[in-house]
Amino acid sequence: MDITFQSNQQKFNYRVCGMMIHDGKILAMQDERSPYFYLPGGRVKLGETAEEAVIRELREELGITPKILRPLWLCQSFFREEVDRLHYHELCIYFLMDMGDTELLQKGDCFTIKEGVHSHVFTWLAFEELEKAYFYPLFLKKDIFHLPDHFTMRTEIE
Repeated sequence: MDITFQSNQQKFNYRVCGMMIHDGKILAMQDERSPYFYLPGGRVKLGETAEEAVIRELREELGITPKILRPLWLCQSFFREEVDRLHYHELCIYFLMDMGDTELLQKGDCFTIKEGVHSHVFTWLAFEELEKAYFYPLFLKKDIFHLPDHFTMRTEIE
């Protein structure tokens, strides 16, 4: 069971995201119901650690099993979702991932993966594109530039 609940027009989510960075770009995704880009990941299940959840979600969405390098941010957000119009209270842990032992980079700059009846479009967005892109979370549009070089370089090994 996902750690999420709804009360009237408000919804709580406990979510994790995997940040995959390569060559000054971050992997973002869209689906058929969301007009904006967001990071791969999803909800944590009851009894599951955040680390287990991010690996499970990336395996489900991308078909890869990357390694966690480290958590980067814990973010508490309050927002109104544009698709379902609910008011969200969300806790999200952002993990920097090492995709070096996966075939993710061979998939290209933009690719689609079908998951059941849904399909997700994945795009490598340059850091400089984030400010103008229709992208969430908003804080990442600026904070991505404050990552030390050794964090972004580590994901490019091999």
